[in-house]
Amino acid sequence: MENILDIKNLCKTYIIDKRQNNVLKNVNFSVAGGEMVAIMGPSGSGKSTLLYTVSGMDRATAGEVRFCGRDIAGLREKELASIRLNEMGFIFQQMYMLKNLTLLDNIILPAFQSGKRTESRKETVRRALALMRRLGIAETADNGINEVSGGQLQRACICRSMINRPKMIFADEPTGALNRAASGEVMEALVKLNGDGTTVMLVTHDVRVAAKCTRVLYLVDGNIKGEYSLDRCSGPDKLRERERTLNNWLIEMGW
Repeated sequence: MENILDIKNLCKTYIIDKRQNNVLKNVNFSVAGGEMVAIMGPSGSGKSTLLYTVSGMDRATAGEVRFCGRDIAGLREKELASIRLNEMGFIFQQMYMLKNLTLLDNIILPAFQSGKRTESRKETVRRALALMRRLGIAETADNGINEVSGGQLQRACICRSMINRPKMIFADEPTGALNRAASGEVMEALVKLNGDGTTVMLVTHDVRVAAKCTRVLYLVDGNIKGEYSLDRCSGPDKLRERERTLNNWLIEMGW
């Protein structure tokens, strides 16, 4: 498939107390449509900075960030905001939702913020409920955000990320605040969406999470030190072996 993301010589530098901190250094990689890519590496290696920079949430210092063939690195903020809202989906470790809205209303909110609405509210609600059923949380539609479990809330965040039919989802430690059972639920939901054709890039420190992806990029000191490709995750019976082989590779990388 064609690449959704092409990154060339990407650099990100911060100036802290008049000192230059080169967080990303000439990073190069691509993500094809339909891939599920995990970014791993030691603490402080630049994983989240990479995710934020390639998704347009942060500005690159130098290099190209091509999203669906368009270099977004130099776009104005208004243009970037439109791409993030209409063509990308975002999931974070902290599940940011409005407390005064139900889960369903939180999910459909981005659709009403979009300047490209082509459907009625009824149609948007129908799609949102279909997403919630797909991810096993339809019964929570009218609940407040404090009336559901962490796993249910994060699955609602995934539904929200999908409501504008994004071309790619970016997730920063989507299971980081969850227990093992809830983490499994969230990853099952992301694997389902990826199986439907949604491209996913996520940051994780969890080998069990990364083992469900199709490729792992290992970042060290702002550079991609290596990458590991996996077949598409076909079921729980093979997951243990995937985790074992990936863990062995990570140890070779210095994990």
